[in-house]
Amino acid sequence: MAVYTEVGFDEADALVRRLGLGALTDLRGIRSGIENTNYYASTTEGQWVLTLFERLPREQLPYYLRLMQHLARHGIPVPAPQADDSGEVLHTVAGKPAAVVTRLPGGHRLAPQAGHCRQVGALLARVHVAGADFTLTQPHLRGLAWWQEVTPTVLPHLQPGQAELLQSELAFQQELAASPAGQALPRGHIHADLFRDNVMFDDTAGGDVLCGFFDFYFAGVDVLLFDVAVCLNDWCTDAGSGRLDEARAQAFMAGYAEARALDGNERRLLPALMRAAALRFWISRLWDWHLPRDAALLQPKDPTHFERVLRACRLAPWHPPA
Repeated sequence: MAVYTEVGFDEADALVRRLGLGALTDLRGIRSGIENTNYYASTTEGQWVLTLFERLPREQLPYYLRLMQHLARHGIPVPAPQADDSGEVLHTVAGKPAAVVTRLPGGHRLAPQAGHCRQVGALLARVHVAGADFTLTQPHLRGLAWWQEVTPTVLPHLQPGQAELLQSELAFQQELAASPAGQALPRGHIHADLFRDNVMFDDTAGGDVLCGFFDFYFAGVDVLLFDVAVCLNDWCTDAGSGRLDEARAQAFMAGYAEARALDGNERRLLPALMRAAALRFWISRLWDWHLPRDAALLQPKDPTHFERVLRACRLAPWHPPA
């Protein structure tokens, strides 16, 4: 969500008016993130987020937007894409494919407690269940095939020990994905990037209540357990050491089980999927760190955090309690 493309006030105003969202009163670039250009757009009718898609081709975007629309219609608190009179949710701004979605209330919880983790687990399971009857399909584009493609481009930037870790873990994940146990893992529509900064909480009513997930632009069809692993590695992991916090991890899994219970194969392979999730984000952060793009507000993230997480996952595999 860095700003790669500058959007003029008048052009944004014309779009929100065409969508029936009122007149634009304020337009501000969003500094966090690194994939798309995002702006907060305030109008006389409410608060919105304007997204310009910088990397994703136009033909892939309807999947993400319609998935969000589907989840919103199933009562999942996610940003709802705004359609024009013909029902189209994909627009054009500054020559780029773009969307306008509702802005979720609340703020991030960057130092989550067990109660936050339980709520995230419960809503993630609801997303997985609600996605079961979504008919559009698209592969998870940052899955194993992408790891295989990008690894050769980042290896020259690594120290020998890092390169050996990356190559050995990639080989392990390839073998797992091809195995009967890996092939048997339940699949469905996953968020694939459900970090702390993609979730909003609100405490205005007294308690800290989860009020939504956003940024579905890495979503796709893949192993549901991968989503669980991404969350455990972020929401339930110590930032300094990369080690899992047992209390937060158990709370997350208890919340998830409220709507969807893991089967025995999933429980057995969860440690391997946590390694997979750590590998995925280590590779992507290496890519952004060593091969950056220009952006007005770009802040690439340090890749060493997920190297630590991967090493911790390999050293101390974790299974959820029965």
